[in-house]
Amino acid sequence: MIRTIKYYKIMWLRHDLAAGLSVFLVALPLCLGIALASGAPLYSGLLSGIIGGLVVASVSSSPLAVSGPAAGLSTLVAATILSSGNFGIFLLSVVVAGLFQIVLGILKWGTIANFFPSAVIKGMMAAIGIILISKQIPLALGYNQPDFWTSGFLELFSTQNFLGNLEQFSDQITINSVIITLFSLAAMLYMQKVRSGRTKKIPAPLLAVMAGVAINQMFTWISPDLALQPSQLVYIPDNILSEIQFPDLTLLFSDVQIWKNGALIGVLASLETLLCIEAIDKLDRKNRITPVNRELIAQGVGNTLCGLLGALPLTAVVVRGAANVDAGAKTKLSAITHGIFILLAVMFIPFVINQIPYASLAAILLVTGFNLTKPKLYISMWQLKWRQFLPFLITIIIILATDLLIGVSIGLLISVYFIIQSNFQAEYQFTKTLQGGIQVDTITLNSNVTFLNKVKLKKVLDEVPEYSVLIIDGSKSNFIDYDILEIISEFDNKAKDRHIELHLMGIEKVNVTTMH
Repeated sequence: MIRTIKYYKIMWLRHDLAAGLSVFLVALPLCLGIALASGAPLYSGLLSGIIGGLVVASVSSSPLAVSGPAAGLSTLVAATILSSGNFGIFLLSVVVAGLFQIVLGILKWGTIANFFPSAVIKGMMAAIGIILISKQIPLALGYNQPDFWTSGFLELFSTQNFLGNLEQFSDQITINSVIITLFSLAAMLYMQKVRSGRTKKIPAPLLAVMAGVAINQMFTWISPDLALQPSQLVYIPDNILSEIQFPDLTLLFSDVQIWKNGALIGVLASLETLLCIEAIDKLDRKNRITPVNRELIAQGVGNTLCGLLGALPLTAVVVRGAANVDAGAKTKLSAITHGIFILLAVMFIPFVINQIPYASLAAILLVTGFNLTKPKLYISMWQLKWRQFLPFLITIIIILATDLLIGVSIGLLISVYFIIQSNFQAEYQFTKTLQGGIQVDTITLNSNVTFLNKVKLKKVLDEVPEYSVLIIDGSKSNFIDYDILEIISEFDNKAKDRHIELHLMGIEKVNVTTMH
């Protein structure tokens, strides 16, 4: 025990303290930006980062993953807040999501991510990227009242939203916001290209925020009229506890939609977490593998607290985890340290956070959205042919036209269709030969033959000509479904009437029950 404490103390002083500070500098602007993208109070993103650092990291067994509010959930969160009509009602769904994740972990369903095709997941993330970009463009241009946004991407172009407010929108575009956005974007893009040197150690989001704050201060010194309006700057109250909204737990069973939204948030948060954990484990130089069921329980505990304390739902996040690895983190103390730094910043220097322009946060999220939906992603999916590209593309289109749940569900169905189609094509091998003037047909069943193969097998058996020999070889099959055995047994009962000589190899006949 003493040796363990000494080990963690040494790791913290040598590696995890500096790594935690680095991740804090990445996470702080992202917490604010994702809250902004979600249409939630900005403090809720910070609270989520604090809980992700202090609680989730403590319960989790992952040495390098870092949790907090995720861009991948921002679209769903925005839609759920709007449909709930009240942030407090939305928080009840977050509580349900956390409890749902705990149950998944207890039931050892941590492998759930393996049941979602890669094409569908990539399509979901690409659609989120498109929506994320579309939501940040108005803020990047200076429009400080993004009330035209509703749950669906296509709603942007309806008359009561963007098109209806086009004149008002054009009036609110301000050159100072555009300049700040451009400089913040330049900072983000520059940092992505830096490969070496001391500059590489500066987190890109931090540099973007610093650029925005510096330019706005310069505008203030030149002329107060050039400075951004207070509504275009982040606002965190000095006494944040007085502003926090808490859920009314007595309403938990008042509406089934609360539970539906919670289950959906829980599933998507679990998927994003599990995919992130897999990615971060691959970056670990010590090749440590995170127990996924323990991680689901940790995330569930964190999200339950998020709902109870007025925070956004959280997941493990690739951006934070990768920054943690790059900063030289060795243990989960770095994630806990980053949570402590966020807490200290909120408690003691909110006046510094309140200098950050929304335009800088919008620039950060524009780059985040672009990284989710890069053109080379579409090119690579296209090169994988239709079986991968079509589910990917349809998932994107349906999500943009409707919502995440419908889009992912339809994308999943398309993927299943291709699996079934592939199964049909590989169900058996059919050969024809002539022996002594008599046609001999051979059907060699493959390793697994299921009820999905019934239609095609029936058709082939019906086309076997009279006065021929048929061999059905199942000796190489690991599994033959009862439905298939029943079809073969029915054919055997009728083969003599059609003067067909049938030979079965490795196939056991079953009793055929006729239904009247």
